[in-house]
Amino acid sequence: MVRSLLKKYGIQGGSHDQHFLVDNRILERIIEESRIGPEDVVLEIGAGVGNLTEKIASKAKKTIAIELDPNLVDVLHDRFGDHEEIQIISGDVLEVEFPPFNKVVANLPYSISSPVTFKLLRYDFDLGVLMYQYEFARRMVACTGSEDYSRLSVATQYYADAEIIMKIPASAFSPPPKVMSAVVKLVPRPFPYKVVDESFFFKFITAVFGQRRKKLKNSIMNNSSKLGLNKEDVKEMIIQLPQDIIDKRPENLSPFELADIANGLKDIKQL
Repeated sequence: MVRSLLKKYGIQGGSHDQHFLVDNRILERIIEESRIGPEDVVLEIGAGVGNLTEKIASKAKKTIAIELDPNLVDVLHDRFGDHEEIQIISGDVLEVEFPPFNKVVANLPYSISSPVTFKLLRYDFDLGVLMYQYEFARRMVACTGSEDYSRLSVATQYYADAEIIMKIPASAFSPPPKVMSAVVKLVPRPFPYKVVDESFFFKFITAVFGQRRKKLKNSIMNNSSKLGLNKEDVKEMIIQLPQDIIDKRPENLSPFELADIANGLKDIKQL
């Protein structure tokens, strides 16, 4: 069916992150993990030709399908234009304001995985079941001290519990991508630790993980301008921070410890 739709609308699959999930067993597993019920309003990002859209809509109260490619939007209107419970939005997911939803289920465009995810995590919803490139998914769920632990791990887990629930082979897509994929379950929850200034905290973890092999105190010194800190004052600021923490590398520090240091720097900066 996917190939016939692509041919009908003259769409070249594989361009612009277009790899369509066609394995019905995996589609069904995604729906099962999403636990969609008759009261759920489900957001789908990158609806493509509507394979997942159709299965979501069979369970949900309402489906909101966002698609950028105008040719694929035509496909969606052709397939679902008569379905009142399916709202099709044509536009860039990074620019569109999301209507209210309580679940999000999507095969995300891999090239914009990070900005889309963090846009989503600033909305109020109950559950996300989202597909990513496998390496990206591993970084999302990584624990302190592991090879994949990064700023992405800290930032994701600040907002939500994250878990890889299945790996997806390239053969499950048409056309097959050149990478392995994975489905991640995201469950938003209250922030697990105090952050004084979120904007500063995210700048801080971006800066220090950019030099993950250096001791934290050296990373802070080297990135003082990026953090909006006066370089002449940074040495004095570092003296006031817990020495047992700032002598470690960022990759060996828990999100709680990183938040404590970021909070400390922010507090000292304001004195």
